[in-house]
Amino acid sequence: MEDIEKEGIQLPDNAFRELKEGEEYQPVMRPDRVYPEVNAWSVTWGVIMVVLFSAAAAYLGLKVGQVFEAAIPIAIIAIGVSTASKRQNALGENVIIQSIGACSGAVVAGAIFVLPAIYMLDLQANFLKIFIASALGGALGILFLIPFRKYFVKDMHGKYPFPEATATTQVLVSGAKGGSQAKPLLFAGLIGGLYDFVVATFGLWNENFTSRVIGWGQQLADHAKLVFKVNTGAAVLGLGYIIGLRYAAIICFGSLTVWWVIVPAMALIFPDTVLNQWDPTITTAVGAMAPEDIFKCYARSIGIGGIAMAGVIGIIKSWGIIKGAVSLAAREMKGKGAAKDEIIRTQRDISFKIIAIGSILTLLITFVFFYTGVMNFNLVHAVVAILLVAIIAFLFTTVAANAIAIVGSNPVSGMTLMTLILASVVMVAVGLKGEAGMLAALLMGAVVCTALSMAGSFITDLKIGYWLGTTPKKQESWKFLGTLISAATVAGVMILLNKTYGFTSDKLAAPQAHAMAAVIAPLMNGQGAPWLLYALGAVIALVLDRCKISALAFALGMFIPLQLNIPLIIGGAINWFVSSRSQDAEVNKARSEKGTLIASGFIAGGALMGVVSALLKFGGINFNYDAWWNNHLSELLSLAAYLLLICYFIIATRPKKEDA
Repeated sequence: MEDIEKEGIQLPDNAFRELKEGEEYQPVMRPDRVYPEVNAWSVTWGVIMVVLFSAAAAYLGLKVGQVFEAAIPIAIIAIGVSTASKRQNALGENVIIQSIGACSGAVVAGAIFVLPAIYMLDLQANFLKIFIASALGGALGILFLIPFRKYFVKDMHGKYPFPEATATTQVLVSGAKGGSQAKPLLFAGLIGGLYDFVVATFGLWNENFTSRVIGWGQQLADHAKLVFKVNTGAAVLGLGYIIGLRYAAIICFGSLTVWWVIVPAMALIFPDTVLNQWDPTITTAVGAMAPEDIFKCYARSIGIGGIAMAGVIGIIKSWGIIKGAVSLAAREMKGKGAAKDEIIRTQRDISFKIIAIGSILTLLITFVFFYTGVMNFNLVHAVVAILLVAIIAFLFTTVAANAIAIVGSNPVSGMTLMTLILASVVMVAVGLKGEAGMLAALLMGAVVCTALSMAGSFITDLKIGYWLGTTPKKQESWKFLGTLISAATVAGVMILLNKTYGFTSDKLAAPQAHAMAAVIAPLMNGQGAPWLLYALGAVIALVLDRCKISALAFALGMFIPLQLNIPLIIGGAINWFVSSRSQDAEVNKARSEKGTLIASGFIAGGALMGVVSALLKFGGINFNYDAWWNNHLSELLSLAAYLLLICYFIIATRPKKEDA
């Protein structure tokens, strides 16, 4: 066993650039030596991380519609506990902790983007259905991605930036300095957690600040249908910092296009018209609706169309990658692959024969799950369902991995929306409608969504392992354990939050799930769908793609509520400010990295305390603050608290004098 502490932990200078002719990348942990990776310590801490961050990510995702990636916070905690216990050669162990723990964000995104719609549509759901759908989807994502590992992490070395993997790798490498980076993360987590806790539990101030707080703002909302909203939570602010100004701006511009252009325009064009061709429950004229109702009933569908088209564009651009990876896997299964690479520890995957058998077994179990889990589901329905799931999940796997490799953002919600639309149309065509059809489409969507989310997350783990020199086979094998535990945790948290708040209330935004429900309900009930609005969104996505603008980010902004998008650009602006205000590049870099730690602390602390608040309410400890929140003073106090939080964030990024 080699002592890497004596060698010194440092990434090679060719870690982030393309290799020259004949040049090879040598990871931190050398391929010809064995290091501690999988043991009781790493697996135990990985399990702890996956439980904690699955609960936190599920709460945040259902509350605001955004799931944070837990890789960086988990890596920092892994470093902290390893340093505190004075473990030697802990780098490989920390990668395994991070890899198992990162299942949390992947499984959470797959579950909460789809499955809450089961409750919204008043269908039958229980712990077992939620758990099985999430676990099967996660397993498919792992199995379908492994054949693409070498292409993305080795063959394309230096060609893809892998932003999140880069940041996590740097954190793990810096662990040799003693894990001091955990201090600002933990302190920020305490502040962010307490900040969001007093709002969610005691309601000391309003969670949103709106333009209705002043008289002319109320008049603008009533007559011009113009409104400004911002969620003042710590977790959402931290999320905006991590996303960065560029993509936060695109998301926000998409949101403003809907709320400040399309919503007022619809009220102006159709002041006395009731548009309910695809939804008979709409009985109010557009001009008489509040801006929020116009968004919910009409404008959000434009974003849905944009997201679906962004997924199609992604598949078209990735078609060459799909064919190449399938050919590589076929050659290696026939024994014609690069045998030399198979011998090298750092290039050793799970056998492709095992992957093939595992994929078939997982699909068979999924087939049985569909056949027995939905009423009025016959053999034809089950066969059609499993074929759709297998084809779509496999094709979109490369889209998810490609997106993560390039921009660090996985368009899983858009691809899942497209899956639901296709699944609904096909299932209706084979005779399955109504509640049974909706439940079938949602379970299919949940499996696909979790598979794609897992594929995007796992390629990050594998790239981290490639840079540092861990054994891919060990990462791949233990990823299944993290998936099972995360699926069970998410199922429990989802049921808890539904009983505490209810997915039909305004307490849980769950915007993606609302979009899923909005898509399939009219299709399955014979009411049709707002195809014209979908088409408009698709055209916008095509135009944006031709203009080299992220169609996915813009479309996401179009269907996520305004108050959850404005904080993203505020967080992104803080990111730009703290990383550019000095003329010294090293100082800017230090401030930016410290800001990442603080933002991660806000996200983790705020989300975890949100779960604690939900548990208290579930246990009967509930404070009624509705009357106070209806008072505009609660919004003014919210704004004051938010400004103080922003000031703390900026001041806390200042490095110590001795480090500056």
